[in-house]
Amino acid sequence: MAKCLIGNSVILIPVLTIAETSKTQTKMKKIILITLISLVTLGASAQLEARVEMTENIEGVCDLQNVYALFPMFGDQVEAVCPITKEELLKRISELQFIKDNPKFKYKGSINVIINCKGEVVDCKIEKDSKNPEFNKQISELISSLGNWEAGKLNKKEVDSSKFFYIKIKKGKVTFD
Repeated sequence: MAKCLIGNSVILIPVLTIAETSKTQTKMKKIILITLISLVTLGASAQLEARVEMTENIEGVCDLQNVYALFPMFGDQVEAVCPITKEELLKRISELQFIKDNPKFKYKGSINVIINCKGEVVDCKIEKDSKNPEFNKQISELISSLGNWEAGKLNKKEVDSSKFFYIKIKKGKVTFD
């Protein structure tokens, strides 16, 4: 028997050998079909919950053990919402003094923002180091200065969450990647 783990459920799947008779193979096909139908049914009703492993104590996080990466396409999950539009955020990043002073600066990476259950930005990190501390500082200050976000929700309850922005900067032009 082979084991298949889905969520918290373990499903045993029979494995065929070459020497089995056609009668046994017919039974096995039925079992496999039933198993596949069960898997599809379980998968359709399952909700993906992804907790972020916090490696440091971040002041302001409501529950350090339950910081989530939320996926709105799975059940009752709502991502944290930035207080400004993506277009406005791109515009503000483009207006950073560092970008203006370094028009040939190139960067492709992510900004990870931790928003607590109250909608406050409690941490902002440049995930792929830009190798420029001043750029990192200005991005972090910009994100932290945006004001209160709508907190992320899991099962209609406000939770701490992590949100990534993937950006690309080339020749002074900032885009989401």
